[in-house]
Amino acid sequence: MLGPAHEVVALNNISLTIGAGKALAVVGESGSGKSTLGRAVARLFTLSSGTIFFKGKDIARLHRRDERHDYQRSVQMVFQDPFSALNPAHTIQHHLERPLVLHRKLRGAALDAAVREVCTDVELDPEATLSKYPHELSGGQRQRVNLARALAVGAELIIADEPTSMLDVSIRRSVLDLMRRMKETLAITFLYITHDIATAQFIADEIAIMYAGQVVEWGLPKLVIANPQHPYTKLLLSAVPDPAVRLDEKDGRSFSSDAQAVRALAKKSTEDIREVQPGHYVRGYMAAS
Repeated sequence: MLGPAHEVVALNNISLTIGAGKALAVVGESGSGKSTLGRAVARLFTLSSGTIFFKGKDIARLHRRDERHDYQRSVQMVFQDPFSALNPAHTIQHHLERPLVLHRKLRGAALDAAVREVCTDVELDPEATLSKYPHELSGGQRQRVNLARALAVGAELIIADEPTSMLDVSIRRSVLDLMRRMKETLAITFLYITHDIATAQFIADEIAIMYAGQVVEWGLPKLVIANPQHPYTKLLLSAVPDPAVRLDEKDGRSFSSDAQAVRALAKKSTEDIREVQPGHYVRGYMAAS
């Protein structure tokens, strides 16, 4: 017999802003609500409360077909597994031509030129890439194809949900560097979703730490990472192997051993928000000075 149903609030008291051409990193462990946030922005489900604005418009009020189509074109998702996002039966050229034909109505020489342009934008060699099938590319190359496909559609905001977690460590940095260059040279806006607080600093202009559906600390990456205030942020940092962003070893061990208590504290919903310093905020908890 099934027990009584329990209501789960996946997102609670969240208020975040991403400026055009900027990147916001949302960091948290599995079940924190970060992927749900990304899917809400992509309009994959309807919010029970709250509002999401895109270029000043409430996306829940985009009722006309042309408005919905424009939003779907402008906001694209890049997922964790680059292989499953590509059809193994088609070449890379097909994957890039299709959005250009459907959304930009390109044909002939203009289509060929556009395919080569988006390949170049993500630092893939058209001659060596377009005739291949997904299985013939590396994981990093496949993720670049997915980014190229988002550009082909005409994306202005890319929701990148753990885009490097399934890639070899040796090529994660190159994909993050590519995303940063896309932001800087093409003015692409990124919502970068990750469990790895260390990678967030490579692309993000701002960082938000999530747990149990709410943001517990946020601000400029260098401030949050150098001066974490919430115990949950410290817990995440204690697990980072990179000495450049890791807390003092003793401090990290103490938080890891008390992880259950830290998570229980982070679950508490509160409206108490404090400014630690300009560009750095914490919810419901202030570390002792």
